[in-house]
Amino acid sequence: MTIFLGTFLDTPHDPFAGGELRAETEGALLVRDGVIVERGAAQQLRADHPEEETVDLSGGLVLPGFVDTHVHFPQVRMIGALGMPLLDWLEHSTLPEEARLADPTYAEGVATDFLHGLVSAGTTSALVFGAHYPDAVDVLFTQASQIGVRITSGLVVSDRILRPDLLTSVESAYDEGLALAQRWHGVGRNRYAVTPRFSLSCSDGLLESCAALLDAVEGSWFTTHINENAAEVTAVRDLFDDCDHYLSSYHRHGLVRPGSVYAHNVHATGPELEIMAERQAWAAHCPTSNAALGSGMFPLKEHLAHGVGVAMGSDVGGGTGFSLLKEGLQAYFLQQLLADRGYALGPAHLLHLVTAAGAAALGLADQVGDFSLGKQFDAVWLCPAPGSPLDVGIANADGPAHALAKTFTMGTPADVAGVFIAGVPVGTMR
Repeated sequence: MTIFLGTFLDTPHDPFAGGELRAETEGALLVRDGVIVERGAAQQLRADHPEEETVDLSGGLVLPGFVDTHVHFPQVRMIGALGMPLLDWLEHSTLPEEARLADPTYAEGVATDFLHGLVSAGTTSALVFGAHYPDAVDVLFTQASQIGVRITSGLVVSDRILRPDLLTSVESAYDEGLALAQRWHGVGRNRYAVTPRFSLSCSDGLLESCAALLDAVEGSWFTTHINENAAEVTAVRDLFDDCDHYLSSYHRHGLVRPGSVYAHNVHATGPELEIMAERQAWAAHCPTSNAALGSGMFPLKEHLAHGVGVAMGSDVGGGTGFSLLKEGLQAYFLQQLLADRGYALGPAHLLHLVTAAGAAALGLADQVGDFSLGKQFDAVWLCPAPGSPLDVGIANADGPAHALAKTFTMGTPADVAGVFIAGVPVGTMR
């Protein structure tokens, strides 16, 4: 067993429903085989278990491992392609890069860069948009297994609109997806996600095949894009002229269900939110991407009012990096700008969005997302350099919530001193 010492902050009870930030200053967690079995004051736990190894994570804050609910594996090398709206950005920047993953050697390098980016930012679990090529998805799962990151991902499928070398057939999408799921789903910490790119690039036949694959792979997840950009929404309505709204293109195939995570949803309508709430589907909020691509401001208050679960996504490479601290700060900014239409976010809300909410969205709430007894010790230790603005801010904070607010305001991956998955260090320790 191992005793971890430090200041532990988490949100075991949803602050959007009245829960509060839980803080254990000068605290300790006793971890056996990766699971938290006891928690309390450091002095007491060390006295009760004098023979156990101790790991000192003091000098900063220890937060639950971050959970990214929308991030693109093939796009790590083209972060920062600014100046274009969504559809132009896809055509000129994203899709040419994604086509390069047809080369397995290139895909291996991208997977290495991608997983390093996740872990170095403190992300321990992620719902990942995979590649259009089965061999590249294989590479991602292989490397994730070696590191231990909790990855839910799958083959990205499209059969129209996109460049020809990214398209597949209905039959191939099902057969290749099933083969990948049989190879990786439930193996270690890997899980399979059925992943049509968006209904703009998917025929009804392909979406029907996605539903069949989802039914065939027990415990698999579903993810796609929705309502990201106004031009995209119009194009989908033109293609599916018999649908009442964008969500209908998925809903009529049974793809709105528990285990469905829809990225963006910036331009959601009331009827769509009602269906998502009824069917227990989640929204992945990607604030830096929404701003960088000019997509719009996410209607968080409307989602919450309808009872739709919301978690955070970095949306690399539309987003501006892997840091969910940055995504939390950008979410705060945009909700402030929405004024009466926005939701006044506090530090506990932000922490919940990047940890426990993400765990719930990915069906991992019984395993990770907070530091409750029985949970896996997935954690990120934020310990800024001595004398840095964040170090000064934490040292002079008026309590844990204030320190957490400063961390979201100033924290970056450079402040990540250690990352743990099931009690095992997977990131830099200093």
